[in-house]
Amino acid sequence: MTKAGLVKLAAHGLAVSLPPGWEGTITAEQEALVAAQSLAFAASAAPPETMPVAQFATFALPAVRDDFGGTAVERMGRDDVFISLVEYAAEEASSALFSARGLPRRLDARAFSPHMLQRRIPGHTGLQRFFNHGGRAFCLYLVLGDADDAHRLTRRAEQVLATIVVDDAP
Repeated sequence: MTKAGLVKLAAHGLAVSLPPGWEGTITAEQEALVAAQSLAFAASAAPPETMPVAQFATFALPAVRDDFGGTAVERMGRDDVFISLVEYAAEEASSALFSARGLPRRLDARAFSPHMLQRRIPGHTGLQRFFNHGGRAFCLYLVLGDADDAHRLTRRAEQVLATIVVDDAP
């Protein structure tokens, strides 16, 4: 914790300074668990690569949750924000899906939609953006607890997005 009350996290080439009232994690194990559960691997196949997943929220994050906030976003209140930054394999960075360059720092609250949610929850709204940064491929996924207050909650999310640092691929 810094003098200003910011919580600083850094791991796996990602760093963030979270304002008071936010919590988060940066791990590299969740993606591998999801991939192992959803894909059938031949006995000789290599295990899936573990990719970083960073998650930040204005509410208590449960210990177990999926990459896009499953089991977490259900706990959100109307004033809450959830952010997930999921990294994909480096070879995806040059694909059309990840063609946008750089982490989105400014968001248009009108771009949020309940149709963007991984799972629809009444009152919630979401946004998903794919991008590349320094040879790395990412999906930025956000959930706002109150679609009717998207402008204010978007500004809260942007406070965190402004502090995220993404290192270039090694």
